[in-house]
Parts: sequence; structure tokens; C-alpha cells
Amino acid sequence: MPIPPTSARAGDAPVPQVRVARLVDLDPLTLYGLLRLRVDVFVVEQECAYPELDGVDTEPTTEHLWIEVGGVPVATVRTLVDAGGVHRLGRVATHPEHRGHGYATALVRAGLDRIGPHAVHIGAQTYLERWYEQFGFRRAGEDYLEDGIPHLPMVRPELTPGRGGEPS
Repeated sequence: MPIPPTSARAGDAPVPQVRVARLVDLDPLTLYGLLRLRVDVFVVEQECAYPELDGVDTEPTTEHLWIEVGGVPVATVRTLVDAGGVHRLGRVATHPEHRGHGYATALVRAGLDRIGPHAVHIGAQTYLERWYEQFGFRRAGEDYLEDGIPHLPMVRPELTPGRGGEPS
């Protein structure tokens, strides 16, 4: 499935429209597009053979967020609440031909909005530490290797009502 260009004319930038659905509500072609995007970025581009289909997508608390261009998903993220009640955000991916348009930023913000004031945990690739800091995430431990790629744990602390949504 070819990925359409971002816009037909130079300078045109489509307004990203974030879509949200649980697995059971996704149509087969959208699900295929989301999974293909993640495999293309995490497995092929990053040359990391690992089981991308990890079972988390099927959890009832998992929500998939994505942005489409020409009806094809070009950026994605997922949110979930794990078995221990921890809110997580992950699998942030943007197709290489669609980077630099703010799609990942829009998706992370939308995901955090959906999670609300709860603390949010991520496993970030280390080179993205500063990027995640713009959303209020802070380092929460030592670097580690995941499938041969350097990562670090990060947490956006719980937001306190009445203090402008600042971390508590």
C-alpha cells in the first residue's frame, strides 16, 4: 500500500485530524495500515526484529490514535492502562515521508489528553529524551537496552487540579 504524499502542492500542510479507536472498532484496512506503519518503522527502518504484535493491542484499555493522509495512516500512538493500573503511552511512529509536520506531537498531546491527569509512563528511545520533556515527561531511571536499542524510562507525573494542570 503506497503512502500518499503529505500534500499536492509545496507549502500546503494538511491539518492533522486525530482519529481514535479500540481494536474491536477498527476496520480491517485501518488496522492493517496501523500495524504496517509500526512494522515499517520499528522492525524494518530500525532493523530490529522483534514481535511487534505483542498482545497489547487487544487489551480492552488500549486505544489507538492515528493521523491519516489520503485515507492511509501515516502516524500513530497507543495508550493503555496495564494490569497494575499504570497508564502508558507508546508505539509513537511516523512514516518517514511524513515527518516534520508535527503529527507525532499532535498524537502525543491527544493521547495525554485522553489519559487525563493520571501519571503516564513511557519507555522512550534515549535520543528522544528532550523531545518527550516538552510534554512534561522526566527521566525515571537508568538507560536500558530493549531489542538492542537504547531506551530510558520516563514519567509524566500526575497533574494536580487547580494548579494549572502542573505535575504534582
